Amino acid sequence: MNILETIKQHKIKEVAKQKAIYPIKLLEQSIFFESPCVSFSEYVGDPNRSGIIAEFKRKSPSKGDINKYADPEDVTIGYMQAGAAALSILTDEHFFGAKKGDLSTARRFNYCPILRKDFIVDEYQIIEAKSLGADAILLIAKMISVSEIDNFTALAHQLGMEVLLETHTEAEVLNHSDSKADAFGINNRNLSTFEVSVENSIRLAAMLPKSKLKIAESGIDSIATIKQLKANGFDGFLIGEYFMKHSNPAAKCKELINQLLKV
Repeated sequence: MNILETIKQHKIKEVAKQKAIYPIKLLEQSIFFESPCVSFSEYVGDPNRSGIIAEFKRKSPSKGDINKYADPEDVTIGYMQAGAAALSILTDEHFFGAKKGDLSTARRFNYCPILRKDFIVDEYQIIEAKSLGADAILLIAKMISVSEIDNFTALAHQLGMEVLLETHTEAEVLNHSDSKADAFGINNRNLSTFEVSVENSIRLAAMLPKSKLKIAESGIDSIATIKQLKANGFDGFLIGEYFMKHSNPAAKCKELINQLLKV
């Protein structure tokens, strides 16, 4: 069993427990549930913004601890002050070290689009995302079926959220070419092996639907790489580890964005 399948099986069990503890009726009572969402695609696709989706995460299965004691309030406020277009918040506790309040803390202190980054296998998690204050959710093509992605996307839209559909292979892009997702992501990390190659985004760029926001994910660590991705049609750049592995992630984000503004 590869790591993605291990995560999926764990997530299914985790969600079943969450349903028992926090039924949907309770999630719907959240102070964030009726709040209007901030448009992920408008902010990230705005040519006057940086296109940087700055990610908050403490660890990963491939790297172990990255920034174990990072504070979501300090880091996310710093990201937005640095000029990030949006935030991505990892909410998986077991594999990525998230804490329950991470996304809601980011929501309380920032007016910007917030992407819930997790391994979504159940409609419950989409309702939960809205209750936490998310504006958008990530769906992973490798993890769930075409029909599940269609149904999950419809539910997210019903709740006012947008969807970033993550793909990694040519087949995944082709299988979802008619998707109603608001943005298409190309993950440069192979979720089976965790090997990373930015060339993957460049190779698949021309296949992405022309009307959709295009996001490159993983392995982005220089202005040269961002310039190359922009030249191949990408609008947004999801960056996590490059920022989070530093003692001051927001300062590293500001350094990159300042360089980007000079280009």
